[in-house]
Amino acid sequence: MSWGSELWDQFDNLEKHTQWGIEFVEKYTKFVKERSEIETNYAKQIRNLSKKYQPKKNSREDEESKYSFCRAFLTTLNELNDYAGQHEVIAENLTSQIIAELSRYLQDIKTERKMHFHDGRKAQQHIESSWKQLESCKRRFERDCKEADRAQQYFEKMDADINVTKADVEKARQQAQMRHQMASDSKGDYSSYLQKFNQEQNDHYYTIIPNIFQKLQDMEEKRIERIGVCMKTFADVDRQVLPIVGKCLDGMTKAAESIEPKDDSKQVVESYKSGFEPPGEVEFEDYGQAMKRTASDTSLTNSREGKEKPVSKSKGKLWPFIKNKNKSPNQHKEPLSHRLNDFMASKPKMHCLRSLRRGITLNSHVRNLLEGSGPEDFSHLPPEQRRKKLQGKIDDLNKDIQKDMDQRDALTKMKDVYVKNPQMGDPASVDPRLLEIGQNIEKLQLEVQKFEGWLAEVEERMPSKSDTQRRSGIFETQNNTTVSNNCAQDRESPDGSYTEEQNSETQVIKVNTHPVPTSSTPEFDDEFDDEETLPTIGTCKALYPFEGHNEGTISVAEGELLYVIEEDKGDGWTRVRRNGEEEGYVPTSYVEVFLETNAKDS
Repeated sequence: MSWGSELWDQFDNLEKHTQWGIEFVEKYTKFVKERSEIETNYAKQIRNLSKKYQPKKNSREDEESKYSFCRAFLTTLNELNDYAGQHEVIAENLTSQIIAELSRYLQDIKTERKMHFHDGRKAQQHIESSWKQLESCKRRFERDCKEADRAQQYFEKMDADINVTKADVEKARQQAQMRHQMASDSKGDYSSYLQKFNQEQNDHYYTIIPNIFQKLQDMEEKRIERIGVCMKTFADVDRQVLPIVGKCLDGMTKAAESIEPKDDSKQVVESYKSGFEPPGEVEFEDYGQAMKRTASDTSLTNSREGKEKPVSKSKGKLWPFIKNKNKSPNQHKEPLSHRLNDFMASKPKMHCLRSLRRGITLNSHVRNLLEGSGPEDFSHLPPEQRRKKLQGKIDDLNKDIQKDMDQRDALTKMKDVYVKNPQMGDPASVDPRLLEIGQNIEKLQLEVQKFEGWLAEVEERMPSKSDTQRRSGIFETQNNTTVSNNCAQDRESPDGSYTEEQNSETQVIKVNTHPVPTSSTPEFDDEFDDEETLPTIGTCKALYPFEGHNEGTISVAEGELLYVIEEDKGDGWTRVRRNGEEEGYVPTSYVEVFLETNAKDS
């Protein structure tokens, strides 16, 4: 069936249908493009996965390659990498063979369709113009005929009237003849133009429109054919890579089948076999009789001598395995069995309450920091940043107040108009809104006062040059004088030295902190273990980096944890300590302080 003969009067519907066909091509192009992006992302993820599990370039790789299951896994990773490459090939072929072709075809089909419908509209406008001109000729002919009839009737009336002069009758006769002549001319024009219109209409509906619609039909059929070809290509693109994908899968299967459990178990023996003989039977030791035993470094039963040695207050620490540089030359070397027995008999260490309490408090504050919640007065920010935030908040509130005041003024003027002209509205209808706006303005003004108070407080407490100079020269760094307050007595070894246990508090708060240093002088007695120059009253975390260039200050890095030894006295500075040696002042607004419970109560 031909569109030209069957759809001669469906110009608008054909226009909509062809537009829908173009939109379908665009939709299919978008579908293929998204499929290509999926294939690209999938290939990228597969490659990253293969790369992630590739063995690292170290000595461990050589040992892993001895086992068949490790070699099979490596082969699987390599085949998986090749498998990802085939998905990249799919994406590239979809882009070059479908997306690029359809994009060019869309431009061509849009241009062709626009040209055909332009010709159709032009022909439609021409036939409509001819029809209007024919209607105009028809109306003119009808009007002239009526005028001729009226002139003829008037002439006959004048001719029958005996009171009318001959001149008037002659004038009426000439007028009637003239009207008949005009009607005859109009009739000729109407007849000729009617024949012309009929010819143009015949050409329009049987030649011009059918040709245009035939071109549109050919264009639509080519579009449908092109879509079919693209859909076939869509399937062929996948089919082309199936042989290589199959080889990749075959390689994975072959690698899995090459695994030899027996050989791998033998390889374990070859890798870890020591060649020593198992130990013999343990002899019975009778403690009821005095026996002279010989200490042996290779015996695991000589624990009596270790038990008879006086044990210091270390309570079974791992001190026997720590290298002691200050060891007395007269001290004899103990057998390994003695130290193992002491280690096995040691009791678990208890953290002191102060360390536990500090860890729990710090842990909760760290959790609050990670949640990102900030107070309304922006006190968690540095002074300058806080001042800007407060000033911006005040400006926003003032803008809201001004907006409400403008609205109140407008409503007040409207109320005045209603009072003067009651027919325009009820003045009382504005009062509820005015009351609501007034309350809102009062509320906003209270907010402004609150933020202005905070702003004034910030401006008063911001550090100035005089404050910095006042503090310079007062404070000195105290080295090698501070001692630990975190259960230092639990760190002392039998020979008087201390062991470094860096996880004494990190086990509670799970944050990397510097261990509190202990005294390195072994001659001090226990009564000096808890003495400090200034006691630690809490901890703090640096919220921002601070460059302590002036004397008396200390530089800190963002996120660094320090010990607080002196609170802010109202001047905006807090005294902190790092590593028990370096002390100084930092701005209070740059850190978050976590005071201990006993310090807060005091």
